[in-house]
Amino acid sequence: MKNRSNLFLGILLIAIGGWLVATRQIPSLQNFTENMTGATWTIAAGALILVIGLLTGAPGMAVPASIVAGIGGILFYQDRVGDYSSWAYMWTLIPGFVGVGTLLAGLLGENTRRNLGGGLRMIGFSAVLFLIFGTFFGDLDFLGEYGVAIILILLGLFILARGFMRGGGRSETS
Repeated sequence: MKNRSNLFLGILLIAIGGWLVATRQIPSLQNFTENMTGATWTIAAGALILVIGLLTGAPGMAVPASIVAGIGGILFYQDRVGDYSSWAYMWTLIPGFVGVGTLLAGLLGENTRRNLGGGLRMIGFSAVLFLIFGTFFGDLDFLGEYGVAIILILLGLFILARGFMRGGGRSETS
């Protein structure tokens, strides 16, 4: 485990040092970094976490990388549009970011079958939360005034159908 930590620290220091040299030697790169916002730095941090995870052979690092980059994406959207009140429902995307990271970890070979299924469930859960809260707080109105009710009814039907399919429609008796 200590070797992995040393590898991580070494790669991180080399990457930071290389970046500093590159920004001093290439003026356009320095201008680019000066124009980056906090949101783009957050996305870049998520990408760096993913790269470090790949280089150290730790596919599970895709989960925190996806969370950090996803939050950076939310901040980027809010900065560009000026819609900071959207945080009232945007937070519901975070479980989806966990799902994306879990999917990536599965695709990179870490508990592939379990992570792919779990990642898809988390993304679905996040999408439902996003639709419910987005509709409830009035920003997503494509389903009209009955949006929340429609989503909840569809979710309930899905859960019932899934329960019948898994259990074969049998009830347990004592």
